[in-house]
Amino acid sequence: MIGLIASRLAQIGLTLAALSFAAFLLIGLMPGDPIALAIAGDPRLSAEDAARLRALHGLDTPILQRYLAWAASVLSGEFGHSRLFARPVAELLWPALGSTLLLLGVAVLLSAAFGLLLGALAAARPGARALVDATAILAASAPTFWIGILLIILFAVLLGWLPAGGQSEAGGLDAVRFLVLPVATLAIAGLASWARHAASALTEALSSPWIVTARARGASLRRVLWGHALPNAAPPLVTLAALDAGALVGGALVTETVFARPGMGKLLYDAVMGSDLNLALVALLLIGAVTMAATLSADLALRAIDPRLRDAP
Repeated sequence: MIGLIASRLAQIGLTLAALSFAAFLLIGLMPGDPIALAIAGDPRLSAEDAARLRALHGLDTPILQRYLAWAASVLSGEFGHSRLFARPVAELLWPALGSTLLLLGVAVLLSAAFGLLLGALAAARPGARALVDATAILAASAPTFWIGILLIILFAVLLGWLPAGGQSEAGGLDAVRFLVLPVATLAIAGLASWARHAASALTEALSSPWIVTARARGASLRRVLWGHALPNAAPPLVTLAALDAGALVGGALVTETVFARPGMGKLLYDAVMGSDLNLALVALLLIGAVTMAATLSADLALRAIDPRLRDAP
């Protein structure tokens, strides 16, 4: 197990290095560097001022040299300053990451719970399979931003029950009110994959000979479904949880933008649109690290659930 963790951590490190280089190259080659933006905002800056600022920030050196200098500072724990927010990058990242993880954690739990219920209904009652499939197709077909806008119109504009966006300053129950609509948006978006995967995995488990034997001996459908079929259907669902969490970390960009909720997605969007190289790169790396950590956690959970995988490489 230790060897597996060490191997995966090495792979994660190499992947993050490749991701950081590709992102640095793409962002660095985009037209309009921060100095050009500063000149556009202040016409009094001369060409000599621009050259001095580029030399000060290292923008007059080759892009590979700039990347190596940036990577060395990140590895030493120095993430630099955000040009857009005029604050250290670290001060912006951790509150945004906490907000996004809270949003995603609740959304994944809700989509998993309701998806499992729909999947169990489809597996236990074949007549309900068409209804479950139709619900899953509807949830999968609706764009995330469209779901969010509909929820805002209904619950914030027409009914006035919930705030349309932002984040609570008071905390407590008021913070929950601001969380309801973005969580519901992400949960609805993730419901389709959970329902369909759960239905397929549970249907296959229920058709196993030992399940049929248990039913023939008088075991109730509820006991067989939740006590026997679900544990055996768990491996693909655990994998789905990791993929879902990783997809939602990046997919939260749309939801957080629609609801003006400060988080990693909104922070990355603002950094890219504002040509804030430092903030965009570190935010992207942090999103990648969280996604790969979720995948590693799923691998470890699968080995704990299924003894046949414990000796797998």
